[in-house]
Amino acid sequence: MSHAHTHSPHHGAPHGHHAENALDGQAEILDLDAEVLGEHTASITTWLPLHHAPHHIVDLGCGTGAGTFALIERFPDAHITAVDASAEHLQRLRTKACTLGVQERVRTVQADLDETVWPDLGSPDLVWASASMHHMARPEIALRNVHGMLPPGGLFAVVELAGHPRFLPADAPKEQPGLEERAHAAADARQAEHMPHRGADWGPLLSAAGFSIEGERTIAVNLDGTRSDAIGRYATGVLGRIRSVVADRLTPEDLTALDQLLDASGPHSILRRDDLTVRTERTVWAARRI
Repeated sequence: MSHAHTHSPHHGAPHGHHAENALDGQAEILDLDAEVLGEHTASITTWLPLHHAPHHIVDLGCGTGAGTFALIERFPDAHITAVDASAEHLQRLRTKACTLGVQERVRTVQADLDETVWPDLGSPDLVWASASMHHMARPEIALRNVHGMLPPGGLFAVVELAGHPRFLPADAPKEQPGLEERAHAAADARQAEHMPHRGADWGPLLSAAGFSIEGERTIAVNLDGTRSDAIGRYATGVLGRIRSVVADRLTPEDLTALDQLLDASGPHSILRRDDLTVRTERTVWAARRI
């Protein structure tokens, strides 16, 4: 998000002991998001209408590095500045960079992107923001800062999610068919209060900030759950995060059924199902600094 997605609320995290657990869970979902949706992220980086291979890329709201590492692979000569508000996410990203042997090409910067003045992020020729713009309380400040940071001709890629991924068939679970859609509806209603820009059409906002929209593309994701055991873990993580947001908005029957799905050792566990899919959409805007 950020995967988000239950995508990474990079900006503004909970505090204290629960914060560590929440961030751990969030980081794990972001890592699974990168693994499960990696092919789709790669197809977006391939599609970008670049005039030349970028030398310096800034990844805004990088989370644990799904976009960072996709971009490093796509552009082997580029250096990347990865920016996030979470020190824990950035630490995971650095550890991963060392494991992959690309730490020399990655610089991490901890920053709150809602601040009016950002730290010096250098002079990128590509700025990437995947599932992060909607976490900003005042995205117009971020758009202005990105416009000021890019040289004429530089590209800004904004990737937005159409809400949380879906995993279950419509008639599941047997006791409470349609449970997933009801949980999503409750989560969407609650998140609309806190994240009004989630799922936004960034085209008009980018144009208003002085960018020229060079392309817009929506990518439908529909993956068979039998492809990877990561998909079951991903579904458990995403639905677990949704539960933490909507428990008080579900009926007792729905909550019981959801808890049975999330009980990894129980007979109704998501991990035991053979009918999972990953269904979501991502839209990407390629905006050029004129």
